[in-house]
Amino acid sequence: MNKLSINLDNALDFIDSGRLERYDQQTKDIIRKLEYNSNDPEAFLGWLNLPDEIEESKINEINETAKNFSGNLDTVVVIGIGGSYLGAKAVIDALSPFFKARDNNPEILFAGQNIDEDYHYELRQLLDEREYGIVVISKSGTTTEPGIAFRILREHLEDKVGREEASNRIIAITDASKGALRKLASEEGYKSFVIPDNIGGRYSVLTPVGLVPIAIAGFNIRGLIEGAGEMRKQTLSDVPYNENPASQYAAVRNELYQKGKAIELMGVYNLKLFYFMEWWKQLYGESEGKDLKGIFPTIAQFTTDLHSIGQYIQEGRRILFETILSIQSTENQLTVPKSNDDTDNLNYLAGKRLHEVNLMAESGTSLAHTDGEVPNIRVSIPELDETSLGQVIYFFEKACAISGNLLEVNPFNQPGVEAYKKNMFALLGKPGFESETQKLLKRLKKQ
Repeated sequence: MNKLSINLDNALDFIDSGRLERYDQQTKDIIRKLEYNSNDPEAFLGWLNLPDEIEESKINEINETAKNFSGNLDTVVVIGIGGSYLGAKAVIDALSPFFKARDNNPEILFAGQNIDEDYHYELRQLLDEREYGIVVISKSGTTTEPGIAFRILREHLEDKVGREEASNRIIAITDASKGALRKLASEEGYKSFVIPDNIGGRYSVLTPVGLVPIAIAGFNIRGLIEGAGEMRKQTLSDVPYNENPASQYAAVRNELYQKGKAIELMGVYNLKLFYFMEWWKQLYGESEGKDLKGIFPTIAQFTTDLHSIGQYIQEGRRILFETILSIQSTENQLTVPKSNDDTDNLNYLAGKRLHEVNLMAESGTSLAHTDGEVPNIRVSIPELDETSLGQVIYFFEKACAISGNLLEVNPFNQPGVEAYKKNMFALLGKPGFESETQKLLKRLKKQ
């Protein structure tokens, strides 16, 4: 199996190398603590050993369900928000063709990740012409955004095919025994899978939350798990620091943070990885942004964004560092053609693959940004396939857990997410929030 690699050369010049020595023992201690607590259901560490603990029977059940579920459907809508959809979308987008659904598999669409009326109205119009099913993902079943989307699409599906047939076209991924969605799934007879209690949403890609949609899309979930299992072995507590990519990444980004680099910009040069960046952004933003601490995660699609924010990166305030997720080889091949008149002066590129040009753009940009005092970390995976994506998912999850502990925050909770919800509930008149409604309305009038 080709392995993920990390190159820190363009970041180490900005760090006191002597300070990095202390991370050898510190990161080992953190990983040992994670391993020790991995069986504690209150620690939210169920993801840590998941690649080795997931049962073959569960993989078979997911694959068999995906095959039977999607057999007569041309479209499946996955309803969820945050970790309930980002991981699945990241993997599906990375492995799917750009401009069509994958052959012999339904097109995967997403809903419930926003409250945009136009989005859901136009989605419902599209589904008028489709044979579709729904995968609804929510631990409680009462989260506002997916809850609204599921109400709308469940009604639409039942009107379209009847309540009995609709129940065969809905999969619920939810709590094992409680919550509104679990109750509804039991009453309506939906096929269901369990969201483990000891795994938070943003760490849930390798649970049914991610695996069911990915399997329905036709991809090899065993490969994904195997890749994650390989990375788990590379990041255990007995692996030396200089051989452990997760420890190195966590340590270097923490040192850069101590040097005032409070923004981490993830960049990719392959458009299929855009939603992988979105998944990474949630993972690190929700895990680290607490107690007035944390590196702010943001993303850029290169080379596109070099023509928009590239100037700021190169010569703006020196408050950020970059992490580039690089793909070393691609399956498709396309070369730059030769022109007889060469009016665009591009014949020097004739015969070169676009992937080669892209890699040289990546390397040249990295050198330019480093010269401009922007530290640069490169995480490379060999190709876009399931095993590589499994490796990089587990790598970032493990590094995030280490990094959060280095910052002395809890990387597995997200108390701040509730603040906007309370205000929204009060403004919408949700029962139990009436006492706050008038206060918020007065504040809004002053704006």
